[in-house]
Amino acid sequence: MEPLTDQQIRSSFVNCTKGEAARLKLPTDFAELPWEDLDFLGWVDPAAPLRAHLVRPGPDGAPVGISLRVPAANRVGGFKSSICQICLTGHTSSGVTLLVAPLAGARGREGNTVGTYVCADLACSLYIRGKRQPKLQNRGYEETLTVDEKIARALANLDAFTARVTG
Repeated sequence: MEPLTDQQIRSSFVNCTKGEAARLKLPTDFAELPWEDLDFLGWVDPAAPLRAHLVRPGPDGAPVGISLRVPAANRVGGFKSSICQICLTGHTSSGVTLLVAPLAGARGREGNTVGTYVCADLACSLYIRGKRQPKLQNRGYEETLTVDEKIARALANLDAFTARVTG
């Protein structure tokens, strides 16, 4: 992913107001982000831990931002392990969280949302590349996909989620 500026990030959001985008806090390590290892930028808002944000390159190259939140009843359901629906990394149940996004436009203003289970730290790109390891040991399966194939799969899953948000 190409590095983004604060302004590019804030102006990219499709499902929140300009005021909300202006108030969001960027990642605490924003100046040191490993942009070359990121397929998208995802972070939990340091000032509001029940809010998260995701910015990814759009089809035309312009960034597309999605504001997310943890719903009031966020339980993975007592499972011993869970899988992120973006990168398919296996985690302990605390390593995956349900995040919901208001839909873009009028439907979102009416309260309509869409959700997905994702890595709780939104570090899918780093898990795919082996730069971060999940706490879950002995997942019971070994993938044969290359890193590039895993990246393509994660981006396709992210495309599908983005399409659900933007309608």
